[in-house]
Amino acid sequence: MSDSTNKVLKIGLPKGSLQDSTLELFAKAGFHFSVSSRSYFPSIDDDEIQAILIRAQEMAKYIESGAFDVGLTGKDWIIETGAKVVEVADLIYSKASMRPVRWVLAVPEKSDIQSVKDLEGKHIATEVVNITKNYLQKNNVSAEVEFSWGATEVKPPDLADAIVEVTETGNSLRANKLRIVETILESNTKLIANEAAWNDPWKREKIENLAMLLEGAIVATGKVGLKFNIKEENLKSIVDKIPSLRNPTIAHLVETGWVAVESIVDEKQVRRLIPDLKRAGAEGIFEYEINKLIY
Repeated sequence: MSDSTNKVLKIGLPKGSLQDSTLELFAKAGFHFSVSSRSYFPSIDDDEIQAILIRAQEMAKYIESGAFDVGLTGKDWIIETGAKVVEVADLIYSKASMRPVRWVLAVPEKSDIQSVKDLEGKHIATEVVNITKNYLQKNNVSAEVEFSWGATEVKPPDLADAIVEVTETGNSLRANKLRIVETILESNTKLIANEAAWNDPWKREKIENLAMLLEGAIVATGKVGLKFNIKEENLKSIVDKIPSLRNPTIAHLVETGWVAVESIVDEKQVRRLIPDLKRAGAEGIFEYEINKLIY
């Protein structure tokens, strides 16, 4: 059991491109961090959590060593560093969208390179040297792989024949006149834990609770609650049109012949639903935000 005087969970939060979306996700999950522009130590409204901002690329190794009990980083950086950690939960979100990112092989638009086989003897720049070398090895290709300190998209064709770079939309690659040849790896953010922390009963429960709330916040993204009153005689004409997790919740009002209907729907469906409901006789229609949705 943990020492009752030392019940603190040390959490690593990704600094950089994922920072804002991560803090927004935690806020929806109920954990509100306050970050000073000059500090790497955010404050939080939970006395049992201590947080530090650190680059996602370094996170897995720090968690493996025990510097942090738990943290968020990409599947890509776990693979790249070879860190031994407990993968607690997949958290599918990124800086621009709620979908995985891709590490892709990209070359100049006019390059003769059409597949990985054409990389023989070529020069490749990337942040993920180990992932790239393993990719080449699996394809029996020998090429020079150089670590890129940044601005990787601008290196071909003068400083590299090809790059392996991360992308969500491909817009940055196209803007730099690069063409995607192949996808090497799909990656998403993961909640990972130190093995010793995971085996500590108090810390494990705290981590599992954190995972549940973060996953609930992700599931709730893009969904809203919708509630309205309608005459019972009109209910059958609209109930099949209302999407919901299972079935809409229906409760009888004090006034005979009227019911209250409540459902969780995709936000993009509301603009179609509300006019239809109003025309079917619904009253008191209101929409509300959902921060967390736990199945």
